[in-house]
Amino acid sequence: MFAEMRAALAIPKTIDILDHIYALPTPSEQDAAQEKIRAIERTAMATQTPQPGLATLMTYLDARYMAKAICTRNFDAPVTHLLTTFLPGSAFAPIITREFRPPKPHPAGILKIAETWGVDARDLIMVGDSVDDMTAGYRAGAATVLLVNDVNTHLVAHEHTDCVIASLEELEAVLEGGFEGRGEEGKD
Repeated sequence: MFAEMRAALAIPKTIDILDHIYALPTPSEQDAAQEKIRAIERTAMATQTPQPGLATLMTYLDARYMAKAICTRNFDAPVTHLLTTFLPGSAFAPIITREFRPPKPHPAGILKIAETWGVDARDLIMVGDSVDDMTAGYRAGAATVLLVNDVNTHLVAHEHTDCVIASLEELEAVLEGGFEGRGEEGKD
């Protein structure tokens, strides 16, 4: 949806969508731009499907009482839709949306999760499919797992990517193997 969002805001790929919105000169312009993005996200919700293996992975994590959080650049409605439609029995807390500032790729959201859970960020695993996900996790010191797809294959060899999986089901084996990422400290 990023291309559609950039087109709606008339900005090139080189400009971060949220940075652009926050830099608009007036609150009314920021609100109008946010609404354009929300409209695109609402439309996408109608055809939203879970990643293959999501339910299986959540069953695995829930059976082991593993804490789960969400750190996303989406607004709350698509997140709520995902959780209520596809994961009604799985608890996620905290849920950090784009209203939390600064957003990914800044590590603040990941660090907030660690603080909320009372753990060091190096004890977390950030699973995502974007450079923002990998960079936020890396900068926080968390292990990073890239869910690779046709659009993000360039991130497989990215310096912020610790592990690559092709489906969420593969994460079970990674976790069973005692996976630890290199974190920011170990990558220098």
